[in-house]
Amino acid sequence: MNQSDDYPLSAVPTDKRKGLWSMMSVLLGFTFFTSTMWAGGTLGKSFSFYELISIIFIGNLLLGSYAASLGYIACKTGLNTVLLGRYCFGLNGSKLSDFVLGFTQIGWYAWGTATIAIIIVKLLELPDTWLTPLMIFFGFGFCISAYIGYKALEILSKVSVPAMLFFIGLCFYKGILDIGGISEFIAIEPTESMPIAAAITLVFGTFVSGGTQATNWSRFAKSGKVAVISTLAAFFIGNGLMVFVGAFGTAIYQQADIVDVLVAQGFMLVAILMLFTNIWTTQDNTIYNFAAAGCNLFRTDKRRLVTLSGAALGTVLAVMGMYNMLIPFLILLGTFIPPIGAIIMTDFWVKYKGNMPDLSSIELPKYNIVGLSAYVIGSGCAYASPWIAPLVGIITSAIAYTILLKLSTVKTQQEQSI
Repeated sequence: MNQSDDYPLSAVPTDKRKGLWSMMSVLLGFTFFTSTMWAGGTLGKSFSFYELISIIFIGNLLLGSYAASLGYIACKTGLNTVLLGRYCFGLNGSKLSDFVLGFTQIGWYAWGTATIAIIIVKLLELPDTWLTPLMIFFGFGFCISAYIGYKALEILSKVSVPAMLFFIGLCFYKGILDIGGISEFIAIEPTESMPIAAAITLVFGTFVSGGTQATNWSRFAKSGKVAVISTLAAFFIGNGLMVFVGAFGTAIYQQADIVDVLVAQGFMLVAILMLFTNIWTTQDNTIYNFAAAGCNLFRTDKRRLVTLSGAALGTVLAVMGMYNMLIPFLILLGTFIPPIGAIIMTDFWVKYKGNMPDLSSIELPKYNIVGLSAYVIGSGCAYASPWIAPLVGIITSAIAYTILLKLSTVKTQQEQSI
């Protein structure tokens, strides 16, 4: 298998595309993310059962629709987000999105590497001297499947996703027994309060950065239908399930993370297996995303080398203890990621009318001022907005790009007529 097998700088050929089960497995493995459960824990304290279900439904429907729209475009073009960025931001301008997307992924990789080491030391009551060796072990160990490529991600996910669903089912069953039945769970009253808009923002924002980069896999889909269904399943159902798991654990055991819940239920071995599968299927996808952004940033097809370099950098950040310092910055960057996806969607439908020319056959500018300006406007509005910031960023950047594109077209036509 050569370095270019996963096509880091080109479209995925039609004969290398994947079916629904393959796509759904990989994307579900990606969306089974620990921090999403913590967001669910916050909601679990603030809303009644039926309010919670409504918020999860609305927030994840918005998230799933956004990710599925990008997934359709990725399938039709065979390109991922960073390559699609060349059309709307320019050859050099797209490096801005490469950096934003790549940095967030390496930051989260450092966080995941540190998290599993810390939890294992805590669960097994090991001395703190084990922390650094475990971080190094997991930092490089979790990148193996990403190093190999899509096929390894698929195999891992096909094993891990059913296992995690079984663990979650076991957790639900024991939790309902412990509380005295489903009616008792539904009757739990909230102990805190939160505005509805803030709650939907929290759900939508939990993984919108992941939705923007899910194109790294949806571009492998055999058809637009497969891309849309698999992405919706992952981000509407899968992410929604993670939010509900966090709310469930908090309501019954005052623990949002399913690992802590399983330990509280007496399932220590299951908890460790859940921790391992949950973190690995997120970590390998995270470092795969970093490699995609890194290959475009440095214009290299040495995806495996970039993967190993990213794992090394993430491990260093974890060992140095910088992962906690990065979290606020990573969340802030999450506000600036959705406008990238919105501009790509607008570019595809408004400028190219759903029919983008082949990347190898089109001459693109170094900097696309229209796209970059729309990105600045959308990101600025998202940052300043007290409402659903990611959604505001998506809407304003799409509108700005459409208006600026029309103005640019009119200006070009006037210059040509002179």
